[in-house]
Amino acid sequence: MDQDQIKALFDQQAEGYDTQWVKTAPIRECLHFLLDSLFTDLPDDARILCVGAGTGAEIAHLASRHPGWHFVAVEPSGAMLEECRHKAERGGFADRCTFHEGYVESLPADQRHHAATCFLVSQFILDEAERIRFFAEIARRLQPGGLLASSDLASDVASPEYAVLLRAWMSMMSTAAVSPEMLERMRHAYANDVGVLPPEKIAALIAAGGFSLPVRFFQAGLIHAWCSRRD
Repeated sequence: MDQDQIKALFDQQAEGYDTQWVKTAPIRECLHFLLDSLFTDLPDDARILCVGAGTGAEIAHLASRHPGWHFVAVEPSGAMLEECRHKAERGGFADRCTFHEGYVESLPADQRHHAATCFLVSQFILDEAERIRFFAEIARRLQPGGLLASSDLASDVASPEYAVLLRAWMSMMSTAAVSPEMLERMRHAYANDVGVLPPEKIAALIAAGGFSLPVRFFQAGLIHAWCSRRD
């Protein structure tokens, strides 16, 4: 799928997105729990860039714990960004958010952020050179030494381990509000439209984009997450 197709897909899913994935919340909550410890040394007035913010789950989590932090939500799907805005308004932190409909490269690079999140986003970029440029665009918008917490689906798809993980992953997905038809589309997408790469390869792409020592701090099924620091 190209960018327009991906955007259209998330536009369609936006209204019921949080409800659809509520049963997989333990994965997200664990990731956010570990994110707290990674960002613990950020200043009280930190600026956080959230790339591919979706409906704003990580922003809501961080905003509830850090009343002085400000957030820039970058999201190409206007419908998803609107859900993010509504969540911020309901949570009482919309005045600490800037909502940018578009891609990270369309965000001005003159304001540098203390940290960034990028959860399950780069996996949709199939070309490795483009994926490196994506991370480089994030790095451009961070202060020197700024932190990046990123996650993607990752595995060696040619390995026997992947078959085991994929079977378990699809079983877990079936417990959510996901139809058999959608499960089959997801299985097809993982093989054709999502850049599922070995974890070591993704870490190398992050490093090539201008980050030092990507450290894997989380895994749940096929989701892996790294913390790295802008060079």
